[in-house]
Amino acid sequence: MASLTNALYLASVWVVPVVIAITLHEAAHGYVAWRLGDDTAMRLGRVTFNPLRHVDPFGTILLPGLLLLLRAPFLFGYAKPVPVNFGRLLRPRRDMILVAAAGPAINILLAFLAALLFHGLPFVPETAQDWVAENLQNAIMINLVLAVFNMLPIPPLDGGRVLTGLLPAPLGRRFGRLERYGILLVLALLVLLPTLGAELGMNLNVLPWLLAEPVDVLFRAIAKLAGFGWQ
Repeated sequence: MASLTNALYLASVWVVPVVIAITLHEAAHGYVAWRLGDDTAMRLGRVTFNPLRHVDPFGTILLPGLLLLLRAPFLFGYAKPVPVNFGRLLRPRRDMILVAAAGPAINILLAFLAALLFHGLPFVPETAQDWVAENLQNAIMINLVLAVFNMLPIPPLDGGRVLTGLLPAPLGRRFGRLERYGILLVLALLVLLPTLGAELGMNLNVLPWLLAEPVDVLFRAIAKLAGFGWQ
C-alpha cells in the first residue's frame, strides 16, 4: 500500500508539469504558424490549451511514467505533432525557423514562470507546500530539458527545422530530407548508442553530455532573473 501511495505521489508531481510543458510547446507551434499564414493547426483545433488535443496516450503519459517507475537514466516523452504546411507560410524559410523555435521558447518561458512562482510558496497552505514546490522544481527542469533536447539539430526535432531554414536553400532541402529518418536518428541517440556502449564497455551515452551544460546555463540564468541564488 505504501509503495502504491509513493507511486501516486511521484506521478502527481511529474504528470502535471509534463502535460503543461508538452501542451504549450505544441500549441505554440500552431499559434505561430497561424499568425504567419498557415491555419492548418487552427482548423484542426490544435491551437488550444486543452491537453487532450495534444496528448499522445503512449508518448505523453505511459512512456514517461514507465521510465520514471523503472528509474531510467533519462525521462523521454512526446505529444502528437502539430501539423504545419510550411508552403502556406508568408515567408517559408524564415517562418519555418520561427514556427520551430516557438516550442522551445515557450518552454523556457514556462521554466521562468515556475521559478517566479517559488516566491508565492509562503502563501500556500503548509500541508501543500512541499507538493507545490516539487511540481515547480520539476516544471523548471522538464521545460529546460524539453527546450534543449528539441533544439538539437536533428530532423524532425525543432532544431533540425531551424537548421534547415538557416542553411542555403539547396543544402537545406537535402538536410530536410533526413526528416523521414529522424525518428531513427533520435532512437539511435537515446537507445542504440548507450546499448552499444554497454556491450563494448564504453560510455556512448552522449545525451547527458549534449543536454547538461545548456540546461545548466539556462537554469542559472533563470534563477538569477527570478531573484534566486540557486546552485
